[in-house]
Amino acid sequence: MQKFLPVGIQDFKTMIEGNFLYIDKTGYIWEMVRPPQGFYFLARPRRFGKSLLVSALGYLFEGRRELFGNLEIDKADREWKAHPVIKTDFSTINMTSPEKLEQSLLSHIHRLAEKHGIKNSIQSLPDCFAAFITRLAEKYNEPVVVLVDEYDKPLIDHLGKGEEHLSIAKENRDILKQFFGVLKGGDVSAALRFVFITGISKFARVSIFSDLNNLNDISMQEKYDSVLGYTDEELLYYFDMNISELSAKLDLSREELVRKIRSRYNGYRFTNRESTVYNPFSVIKLFDSGEFGNYWFETATPSFLINLIREQEYPIADIEHLELSAEDFTVYEVDDLELEPLLFQTGYITIRNYDGILYRLGYPNQEVKTSFLAYLYNHLIRSEDRRLRGIYKRLHTYLKEKKIGDFINAVKSILASIPYTQIANQGEDYYHTVFYLMLSASGVSVHTEVLTSRGRTDIAVEFGDKVYVIELKCNHSSELAIRQILKKKYYEKYLGSGRKIYLMGINFDSHKRTADDWQWGELEEYLEREA
Repeated sequence: MQKFLPVGIQDFKTMIEGNFLYIDKTGYIWEMVRPPQGFYFLARPRRFGKSLLVSALGYLFEGRRELFGNLEIDKADREWKAHPVIKTDFSTINMTSPEKLEQSLLSHIHRLAEKHGIKNSIQSLPDCFAAFITRLAEKYNEPVVVLVDEYDKPLIDHLGKGEEHLSIAKENRDILKQFFGVLKGGDVSAALRFVFITGISKFARVSIFSDLNNLNDISMQEKYDSVLGYTDEELLYYFDMNISELSAKLDLSREELVRKIRSRYNGYRFTNRESTVYNPFSVIKLFDSGEFGNYWFETATPSFLINLIREQEYPIADIEHLELSAEDFTVYEVDDLELEPLLFQTGYITIRNYDGILYRLGYPNQEVKTSFLAYLYNHLIRSEDRRLRGIYKRLHTYLKEKKIGDFINAVKSILASIPYTQIANQGEDYYHTVFYLMLSASGVSVHTEVLTSRGRTDIAVEFGDKVYVIELKCNHSSELAIRQILKKKYYEKYLGSGRKIYLMGINFDSHKRTADDWQWGELEEYLEREA
């Protein structure tokens, strides 16, 4: 019998007993729980299955072997012993102020103690937490398991909202430091069997977990690269029937459908190893709805990232060409936020390549790139005429159907809708950014500064049967743009690809605030003229 798709299911017991599809990740769980004691930290983007993993660990340490039948860990040589489990989900904790965060955590510990029949009326949060752990171990004569989900929510919820919220985030950080510092204490540490802490980011890890120096960060360890998310093999195996049904519905061959799913939802890479995973939430939503959509992005908006980009006047086109060292991933502070590692931790960019020294990062897939840049476009390019906001959606069709006149007219309309105070006296970088954003937001496969053996072209727009090599100029001429493409041979990357190559030169007049001069044509035609 075909299993149900687990849309929104985060409880492991519900998933197993309800006949929902579970992609077996218990081999990774076994790797973590094998040692007699373990302290682990894992950062992954939202909607990647962190809460389900925490839930599975909880039932495992409660000794619920019947839930793990036929899964990989059930074959392991382990004793299914029940341990007392303390689970804390920070999404259920009041964090609107430092006082409420501390009181909410204290009430949480008191309720858990009462549930286990343990008297604990201590009003100091660290002392209360420490006493609860040691008394719990004494009562059951077994070491305690501590599981923490969304540990960073008391910080993230206050970012990008001004100085008052930043102050709250800093005070919340200090409370979390005291709370987690309890786990390092001698008596408490001796009473622990397993600790697992997870969240979206690591930006506050140094300050929050500085006392917990035995915490094993597995976020970028190769052996845990696919602990969350779906591998290509898992997609083809577990969703075999779903793929067949969807290919029939969309009238696509199985191979065409899988290629499209890979392009839209695969590409997340978290370690040095060249292995990628699919966003699990988007895959489940795709098969459940029967149509492609930007499901992951629609579940939340990256407002604090947008604010950082605006505050730092960050060059947006550079995002898909970022290079970071290993050390850059470990610097995360609430009061000194670095955009690049935050983009990585939150899932908007991922590792594309690693040469042993630097990590090359870029967008993981088309879903993230299109959605993120459309969001940026709508929030950074503040059009006075909201009715024109939808025009950029047609740019994809105009280029695909080679309606270049309509394409240029749409570009002109968008530029004309930008307030004078925003566009006045802007140079080539500004027009390049706006052009790049409007193309990307339309859903077209666009790449900026594509590297060739003779330099970098401004823009390349790719379709299955054609590619546009585009050079932009400001206050010059389209002829100069075309001559540069030909001289530098920016098109050579696409020779032999079997696709038709078109060259396009566009000049922006900063005084008229429009695209005043443009030309395009097939590469062969330009080469014949040059001969």
